[in-house]
Amino acid sequence: MFRRAGIVSCVLALAAGAVAVAAQAVQTPPAGPSKILAPGAQVEKVAGDFIFTEGATSDDEGNVYFVDQDNNRIMEYDVSGKLTTFMQPSGYSNGMAFDGRGHLIAAADEKNEIWSIDVKTKKATPLFNTYEGKLLNGPNDVWVHPKTGLIYFTDPYYARKWWNRGPKENPETVYVYEPSTKKLTRIIDDLVQPNGIIGTPDGKTLYVADIRARKTYAYDINADGSIANKRLFADSGSDGLTIDSEGNVYMTTGGAVHVYDKAGTHLEAIPVPESPSNVCFGGKDKKTLFITARTGFYSVKTVVHGVGYQ
Repeated sequence: MFRRAGIVSCVLALAAGAVAVAAQAVQTPPAGPSKILAPGAQVEKVAGDFIFTEGATSDDEGNVYFVDQDNNRIMEYDVSGKLTTFMQPSGYSNGMAFDGRGHLIAAADEKNEIWSIDVKTKKATPLFNTYEGKLLNGPNDVWVHPKTGLIYFTDPYYARKWWNRGPKENPETVYVYEPSTKKLTRIIDDLVQPNGIIGTPDGKTLYVADIRARKTYAYDINADGSIANKRLFADSGSDGLTIDSEGNVYMTTGGAVHVYDKAGTHLEAIPVPESPSNVCFGGKDKKTLFITARTGFYSVKTVVHGVGYQ
């Protein structure tokens, strides 16, 4: 989750608890038929006045969680349209994803950790923050394998104002964590700055965006959780990634959400009023695309739907 330098940090936070949400149409998608958006659908602003939104993910019911990172909190937007503060403080969480137990896996970069959060009790359990005795850079985006429960995450280095630490101790790479054995393994070490990450719902393909190199790669996931067969998927980097029921991959770059089919062909761009940081599908039928974008939280209706762990 890339952070633009100079984000104003003095914007007042939303009051904790319920927030009234009034959707407001703010952007008309490009003219012509869309393979993604519902007929007549517009990008709508669900809520605003955040400092920096990120980490959009949804649970099995379609409730959406995202972070207002500089305010050190996780927000919940439920299927009834109610927005509340789910957790504050949140370890300055960034990227998030759900696992098979319904726990929220969060890249809590205040102390360079990955957390497992029990949503019912709101108890956060730090899983790790070092690799071979050296401090991680700041886990950034995360995806959980739907069959094995393996946790894949990117670890770029973005200096944070809430840190009190020295220079980075590890290269900017991608790791996989085995919860049952507590084994952490570095699996990708040849990218410039890995950021967005997502896997297919069958658990066979992993997508990783190299945001600084402006490339996104696809990998085969082996039975033991390792990866193979690196190949260029798109000539574009991305902050966040998600995937839909047709196998299309969604990237956040520039002022739009860009959609690529499973072959890496660019299908269309969905303009967003603010530069988007992350995306996920949510709602009761998972046919709403939710977009975190700097100070705002947006949505748009779709004809495709979300699949797997977003």
